[in-house]
Amino acid sequence: MEANFQLDELDKKILALVSKNARIPYLEVARACNVSGAAIHQRMQRLIDAQVITGSEFILSPQKIGYHTCAYIGIFLERASMYDHIVEQLSLIPEIVECHYTTGDYAIFIKVYTKNNQHLKRILVDKLQIIEGIARTETFVSLEERFRRQLPIEIIDGKIED
Repeated sequence: MEANFQLDELDKKILALVSKNARIPYLEVARACNVSGAAIHQRMQRLIDAQVITGSEFILSPQKIGYHTCAYIGIFLERASMYDHIVEQLSLIPEIVECHYTTGDYAIFIKVYTKNNQHLKRILVDKLQIIEGIARTETFVSLEERFRRQLPIEIIDGKIED
């Protein structure tokens, strides 16, 4: 990343547009920003190189593809030294979509999508609780996701940290 990388107003406007729609054509961004398509292409490459933008994705609706149960699971470790091994094992379970190393009661906090409660039980019993180093788990079922969002561009001060 460039030393002292700073976001300017054009960068922020570009980020506001692409964070709302990753598929927006560069020419449409250029028109909205009143600059050339080449300028947008260069700015986007600069933002990607600086790792301000780390990718774009299509977001699948878990419910539409048959995964109706969302759960968060706090994981207690037998020993903190087993963290890397356990995360490696967790990464092999496709239903786990997020994994965080946390402070507080849990060493690891994960987000899981399953088809139903029975599927969730199978993940807990047959996949999680057999991993060496996991002392115990605590599960929270999400009843509803009201919103999910990126950080709004308006709150960014322009300084990019390493």
